[in-house]
Amino acid sequence: MGTSKVADYLLERLRDWGIDKVFAYPGDGINGLLAAWGRADNSPKFIQARHEEMAAFEAVGYAKFSGRLGVCAATSGPGAVHLLNGLYDAKLDHVPVLAIVGQTNRSAMGGSYQQEIDLLSLYKDVASEYVQVVNVPEQLPNVLDRAIRTALSRRAPTALIIPADVQELDYSPPTHEFKMVPSSTGIEWPAIAPSAESIQRAADVLNAGRKVAILVGQGARAAADEVEEVAEILGAGAAKALLGKDVLSDEFPWVTGSIGLLGTRPSYEMMRDCDTLLTVGSSFPYTQFLPAFDQARAVQIDIDPSFIGMRYPYEVNVVGDAKTTLRALIPLLKRNDDRSWREGIESNVARWWETMAMEAEVEADPINPMRLFSELSPKLPDNVIITADSGSSANWYARELKFRGNMRGSLSGNLATMGPGVPYAIGAKFAEPQRPVIAFAGDGAMQMNGLAELITIAHYYKEWSDPRLIVAVLHNNDLNQVTWEMRAMAGSPKFAESQTLPDIDYASFAASLGLQAITLTDPAAIPGAWDQALNADRPTVLDVHCDPNIPPVPPHATYEQMKSAAKAMLAGDEDFKGVVKEGIKTKVQEFLPHNKK
Repeated sequence: MGTSKVADYLLERLRDWGIDKVFAYPGDGINGLLAAWGRADNSPKFIQARHEEMAAFEAVGYAKFSGRLGVCAATSGPGAVHLLNGLYDAKLDHVPVLAIVGQTNRSAMGGSYQQEIDLLSLYKDVASEYVQVVNVPEQLPNVLDRAIRTALSRRAPTALIIPADVQELDYSPPTHEFKMVPSSTGIEWPAIAPSAESIQRAADVLNAGRKVAILVGQGARAAADEVEEVAEILGAGAAKALLGKDVLSDEFPWVTGSIGLLGTRPSYEMMRDCDTLLTVGSSFPYTQFLPAFDQARAVQIDIDPSFIGMRYPYEVNVVGDAKTTLRALIPLLKRNDDRSWREGIESNVARWWETMAMEAEVEADPINPMRLFSELSPKLPDNVIITADSGSSANWYARELKFRGNMRGSLSGNLATMGPGVPYAIGAKFAEPQRPVIAFAGDGAMQMNGLAELITIAHYYKEWSDPRLIVAVLHNNDLNQVTWEMRAMAGSPKFAESQTLPDIDYASFAASLGLQAITLTDPAAIPGAWDQALNADRPTVLDVHCDPNIPPVPPHATYEQMKSAAKAMLAGDEDFKGVVKEGIKTKVQEFLPHNKK
């Protein structure tokens, strides 16, 4: 199809790359693009968020759950600024996203014109892998193709800056002459395989181990079968970095669950006691949760050489695709017939899940948030997608939900920003409209931006083949995670002026938009509410009134952290009585008799 303007060609080139959705917000800095969208019959589809930051988060969620490139667009000046937080989320979680932003006319540049910002300087860090300004039409195919290939190959955000006047120029392609740079679409991916020598060295280390621990991250997602086979041969257990929660099924008795600040006791104990560590597709940053440096021999497998050998003194650092590398490694591994290490891990895991169930049953005022998650877990559809916001909801997501089947889940792993839970869910629905999606968000995140994005959900849900998108709001009128961090890490009592939130009726707001809305104040009503939401013909908001005094403290909290929290309580914390009461009732579940298997 012939085109007449640069903006027309840009949309055509996106379609040639198979891009059919762009998450965006309009503004006069991209008026040329908006006009082209009108001429192109809205192809690729312009998905209107309520804010540019939400558009970027939706693009990240789309990319995380589809495996394809996420694209977002915004106007010049403030629109470009607003994209940044979502793009940093993509950068830190290694997600391919392309940002297309407007700029003032070239003739106004350098003249302190309205909305003129030095966008190249602004974007040089977040889009450090590739950011470029389009100055002439002939430049466009090359920079667009490079931005897309770079985003996909480096798993990173890239950016194109297109001045408003350039968008409306007649398009002319690069010619076959000096200083023209023609380009083409498409990319064929290699299977990056390591050398035979490195595989043998890795096998020698792993075969020598008697107590092998495996750590998997999101880079192992396509290699779940291989990880399972390696674990079976070596009699190993496996822990999951937070972004790798959906890599291995929690139904495997040797999967210890999440690791780190939001992790489980079995993961902590496995790393504390192992003699060998195999890390696959993870750059888990918290070294203190890995084995002591003189305790274990270690092997790392990662496709990105810039992240190999990090976080731990690995003896063998293998650069390669996880699936390809493990397939080459498996024939060289020797079966460990001593299953005592594995049996110990399985016993710890079984006790852990019993403890979590017991803690979820602890009475609270009015609802124990853990129960919201534990009641859902066995009801989860095998193809569900789950998102969680940063805050205490991330704790319960990490520890309480058993993943199985084809379930997917994610959150803001490395940036750990507030606000992406709901827009991630929207991106997931546009990536996989036939799958149910559940988002968990604290009331702080909902007040920050989740309420506004309920409008986006109401606007688009009738287009989805499966209309189920459930937003569960942990309504406790407290910025709970930071409140607890102040207590445990700083020994400071709750500072109500910063931590207490205005009380909002989230269900009423959702109902006003035509969404199904359920208010929960009785824990006995939780199972029925989940059933109602999972069988609804529209999105649902669960307004769950939770007790803020249920501690999201990790089960392996240090003595110093517990002492700091106690000190904070005694220093005049307004929730002193509730915290002590609920904290004791929750913690004691670890020491009560458990079911015998």
